[in-house]
Amino acid sequence: MKTTYEAKGLVIGKCWGGSECGYASRKLTAPTKKAVMKQAEEGVANGSLDSGMGFERLQGAILEVTKITTTKIKGKEFVNEETEINVIGELTEKQFEHYVNYL
Repeated sequence: MKTTYEAKGLVIGKCWGGSECGYASRKLTAPTKKAVMKQAEEGVANGSLDSGMGFERLQGAILEVTKITTTKIKGKEFVNEETEINVIGELTEKQFEHYVNYL
């Protein structure tokens, strides 16, 4: 049995020019949830989580974190996925409610 975690979603912040906006995040992969969340938190802190658009100030991210478990039974591969939503950074409830619909 093999388990991996993937995270992808939206990065939200203050765009150049002053308005608020959200862009797709980079896709992250790690062997544990703790490791993938650490990557995401570091990406928000250093500005590298967005997929290249850049922000004047990054506020946070809304991510779908998926646990992918792969099992082989009698030579056949079976995959199970469980997904949950995680928030990183300084997002308000209003921001969450607005942007979560774009995941």
